[in-house]
Amino acid sequence: MRTLGEMIERNARLHADQTALVYAERRLTHSQLAERARRFSGALYDRGLRRQDRVAILAMNCAEYYESYRACEWAGFILATVNFRLAPAEILYILEDAAPKALVFEAQYADVVDGLRSQLPEIEHYICIGDAPDWAVSFEAIMEAGQVEGPPIRSNPEDYAYLMYTSGTTGRPKGVVRTHDAMCKSASYCTLVSEFSGRTRVLQTTPAFHVGGIGFVNSAAWVGGTTVVHRNFEPKRMLETIEKEGITFTFMVAAMLQAVLDEPELLSHDLSTVENIVTAAAPVPPPLLVRGIEVLGPVFSVQYGMTESNGCWLPAHEVKPRGTPEEIRRLASVGRPCPGIQLRIVDDHGNDLPRGLTGEVWLRSETQFSFYWNNTAATVEALRDGWYRSGDMGYQDKDGYIFLVDRKKDMIISGGENIYSREVEDALAAHPAVVDVAVIGVPDEKWGECVKAIVVLRRGQQTSEAELIGFCRTLIANYKCPKAIEFVDELPRLPTGKISKVMLRKQFSQ
Repeated sequence: MRTLGEMIERNARLHADQTALVYAERRLTHSQLAERARRFSGALYDRGLRRQDRVAILAMNCAEYYESYRACEWAGFILATVNFRLAPAEILYILEDAAPKALVFEAQYADVVDGLRSQLPEIEHYICIGDAPDWAVSFEAIMEAGQVEGPPIRSNPEDYAYLMYTSGTTGRPKGVVRTHDAMCKSASYCTLVSEFSGRTRVLQTTPAFHVGGIGFVNSAAWVGGTTVVHRNFEPKRMLETIEKEGITFTFMVAAMLQAVLDEPELLSHDLSTVENIVTAAAPVPPPLLVRGIEVLGPVFSVQYGMTESNGCWLPAHEVKPRGTPEEIRRLASVGRPCPGIQLRIVDDHGNDLPRGLTGEVWLRSETQFSFYWNNTAATVEALRDGWYRSGDMGYQDKDGYIFLVDRKKDMIISGGENIYSREVEDALAAHPAVVDVAVIGVPDEKWGECVKAIVVLRRGQQTSEAELIGFCRTLIANYKCPKAIEFVDELPRLPTGKISKVMLRKQFSQ
C-alpha cells in the first residue's frame, strides 16, 4: 500500500465488520468508515474540489474529524489542520496560508469563523459539525449528498496528504507537507516499533490537529486495528475507557502521565489490557518514568519524532529502572533510530561528530516531509542534501542510543560555557518535591546569560530556592546550576505537550 486511500479500501475489504473508530456512543466498522469517506469526498468533488485542493478543519477531537481525514486520503485532497486553541488572528494566518476551498468547523467556532469569512475569499464551502448557521451547510447534509461509490478520483503515492502547522515556537507556524507515500511508510514503521496487530486498540486523547493525533491512528489502521477517540484528555475518563474498551495502547506526554499517576482512583481500575504506553513529544524525566513503571508495570516505551519526520524509539523491554547502571542511564535516552531512519550528530559546519559529543541531530528517511508550504526560505534552511536539520541538540553513546540535551535555540551560553537545559532539568526533577520544571537562559551583565529554573512543586511538598540549588550542586557542575528559581503553579505548554520556553522567556527574562 502506497496511499492511505488504499489502506482504507483494504480494511473495508479484509476487516469489514471489525470496529475501526469509536467516539462517544458512535461505533464505525472499517466498511462503514470507508463508505463515509467515499460519500464525503464524493460530495466535495461534486462541489468543485479536485485532487490536491485543500480542506481545512477547525475542531476538537470527534468522529467527524477522522472522517474528514479519511475522505481527503481517499480522494487526494490535502487536509489542512488548524489548532482550535489559537486566537482568531492566528487562525486567519493559517487559513490564508493554506488557502482551502472548504472549511470544516465545529459549531462552537461559528462566531470566530463568521468574523473571518470576509478575509477568506478562497473558501467556497463552509461545513459545520453540529447546528449550522445560515451561511454554512451541516456536515451530515454534505455526507448524505455524496454517492456511495465516491468520487471519480483517487489519491496517488506522490500526492500530498496533510498540511500540518508547527507550534510556532520561534515565529509564525510553518505548514509541514508530507506525501501519501511518506505517511504510509511512517505508519508501517510505527506499526513495527509499537508492536501493533489487528487486535490493537488505541486510545487517542491528544489533539487530532497534530501529527500525534493521526500517526498512531494510521498505524492501528495499517493492520486493521481500532481507535477509540476522546474529545480531550481527562485522566479519570481515560482510565475508565481503558478498562471498558480493553485498550492496548495509548500515548502520553509527561504532563499527562503525571496527571494519570496522581489520579486518586488510579488503582481501582483494571488496566491489565495495556501493552504499551508511548511517551513522546518531549523527554519524560526519568524519575517520572520510573514511577510510571512502578505503578503500571513495564509497559512504557519512548519515541522521538516531530511533524517533519519519524526519529527514534526505546522499546518497553529496554526501559529498565532496576537494570544495570548502563540500562538505568538509558532511561534518559530516546532510544535508537527507527527502521528506515538515518541519523547523524553534526557540528555547526555539518561535520559528523564522534560518539559522546553533543551536536545537532540530523535525520533522513522516506517518511520525512517534502517542504514547508509557501516558505522556501524555511525549507532551504531545514533540508540539507536530503537531511532534515531537526534543531535538537544531542549525542549518541557507544551503543547507538540518542540522548537529547536541548533545542539548539534554547541552549544557554554562560561565561562562554554551553549549558544544556535538559541536564539541569533532570537534576532538579530528581528532587522529591519537584513535579515539573523548565530551565531557561536569562540576560546577565557579567556572564551574558545565566541559568534560571521555573519549578512546580508536588502537591503538599515544600522546599526553597537555596535547597534546590544546593541539591543541584550534588548532581551537576556548579556553573550549570540555576542562579535563580521561580516557583509557579503550572508551566505553559504547547498543544504538543511541550513546555513553551518562548512564553517563559517573555515572562521571566526581566
